[in-house]
Amino acid sequence: MNDSSASERLADLAAHTRFEELSEPVVAEAKRAVLDWLGSALAGALEPPARIIQDLVASWGRADESFVFGSGRTAAAHAALANGVASHILELDDVHKGSTLHPAAPIIPAALAVAEREHADGQAFLLAVVLGYDAALRIGEAVNPSHYQFWHPTGTVATFGAAVAAGSLLKLSPAQMLDALGTAGTQAAGLWEFNADGAMSKHLHPGKAAFNGVLSADLARRGFTGAKRMLEGERGFMRATSAAQDTTAIVAGLGEHWKIVENCYKLYSCCGHTHSAIDTALDFRQRQEWEGDEALSSLANVQVETYAPGYEIVKEMNPATPYQAKFSLAYCVAAGLLEGWVGLAQFAAERFNATGVADDKIAALLKRICVTISPDVTAKYPAEWGTLMTFALQGGHTHTLSASFPRGNPEHPVSTAALEDKFRALVAPRCGSVIAERAIARVHRLDDYPDMATVFSEL
Repeated sequence: MNDSSASERLADLAAHTRFEELSEPVVAEAKRAVLDWLGSALAGALEPPARIIQDLVASWGRADESFVFGSGRTAAAHAALANGVASHILELDDVHKGSTLHPAAPIIPAALAVAEREHADGQAFLLAVVLGYDAALRIGEAVNPSHYQFWHPTGTVATFGAAVAAGSLLKLSPAQMLDALGTAGTQAAGLWEFNADGAMSKHLHPGKAAFNGVLSADLARRGFTGAKRMLEGERGFMRATSAAQDTTAIVAGLGEHWKIVENCYKLYSCCGHTHSAIDTALDFRQRQEWEGDEALSSLANVQVETYAPGYEIVKEMNPATPYQAKFSLAYCVAAGLLEGWVGLAQFAAERFNATGVADDKIAALLKRICVTISPDVTAKYPAEWGTLMTFALQGGHTHTLSASFPRGNPEHPVSTAALEDKFRALVAPRCGSVIAERAIARVHRLDDYPDMATVFSEL
């Protein structure tokens, strides 16, 4: 098997792995990933971009295959599309450092939609999630960081993960799984230009990756062929979208180390490139024992040093919309210093207007924050998503703090209880506490359910 291509080895692993081969920690992490995703998907399903997709999917005609959260039943691929879009709106879905990829939003909707349609059991569903994460994160690491300059990996790389997850549930043979990877790769797309306008394309990317993954697996089951060397071929995915041509990251530890255990969970509802700085700002606020807006009268200026690829995404200094604010490192730091948290409330529409930040205190503190690129911090990316921050107080004293990994990363882990609290905060106000608690209980028992079509039907 060592003489096989990376594409072949991924396909073979995905086709042959069984649930019984997964260790308890891997299964537990898959459940944590599903729980974290479900909260973002349910809450996001009520947001305008999700409602637009739901309305469009409904216009395509009804089918009794899979559920769309916040809507009705439809074809599996359409459900994957709609739920994938909903999953990525609040910016609270998971992320993986090395691949710079949000895996849950594209992979779990594809897996769930096919699992419901096929009446697969919970163990098959969890296996599909693990396999999908593994394929996507490995490919993402192989093409990163150069891929990230133009391409949004959650739309591109995750298409392979969604195809593997769907293909696992369809019990594709190695040859069919290879076809699914080939078809997935020729559809993999997602460009960063949307960030210049704050367009809804970012939400579309995981939905389309989920849709394309289901389509790729369904076609492969019917004999539709795909490129056999889509990853490493002369005109394949890696050569087209990355300066890297080394497949080592794809095959190293394949089948022995499952990448899902490297998953990172987000505590703040904004771009992951802001999180280390938010952690540091919150830590400094706590050390100073500031209450209310004391940071405004105490700080002379704040220097934030970050890594270059992240800076390009979060360099907005005076956001005029909630979306821009989620991608403004300076705004997120200011909100954390002044308010002690960076959650959904910090991105309410009334906080912004056409000229920028409407909140006088945050606007004032923003003028004292300088964000720059650090070569040293950049050199450690993407293995680390670090920051170096210097706080200058009005009295003349300065304090320098650093962080290498945001909270929620494996190096700075978040407990399952904390993820449950995050889920409750998202779901209970929208669906009720009874539904929230029932959903949490069902996720913890996923491997006991004989039919995934019944697990989340009431949601």
